Amino acid sequence: MNQEQARQWLATALAEARAGLAEGGIPIGAVLYGADGVPLGRGRNRRVQGGDPSAHAETEAFRAAGRQRSYRGATMVTTLSPCWYCSGLVRQFGISRVVVGEARTFVGGHEWLAAHGVEVLVLDDAECAALMREFVERNPRLWNEDIGDE
Repeated sequence: MNQEQARQWLATALAEARAGLAEGGIPIGAVLYGADGVPLGRGRNRRVQGGDPSAHAETEAFRAAGRQRSYRGATMVTTLSPCWYCSGLVRQFGISRVVVGEARTFVGGHEWLAAHGVEVLVLDDAECAALMREFVERNPRLWNEDIGDE
């Protein structure tokens, strides 16, 4: 995956993260792109807004994409390293690629995905990292709840 394209796609996921933060939620965003580069679905972490513990950014993007015959060649772009739940979704449905905005705040399952044949690109994006760092500093209890550490 070309870094320039990945950064362009990350901008859309980052917009979702900012929208989630503005709604009072956790600032994580994701977009699922088809093999042809067309966005299939986008989403943001809505655990707080909807009271739904399964409403992670990646699952919301996946749900928004609707039923697809195949996810081969698809790319999940997420502002933060995907947790085990979302990493499992990527593996279960054969999503080919994951672009990670940052993995400083949280290291999820992206290395596991790479070890199992998923192409992973970690961009180490400063804007994604700053957004999460500021959120965690202001909301440590909510963050710990989100990552299952409370």
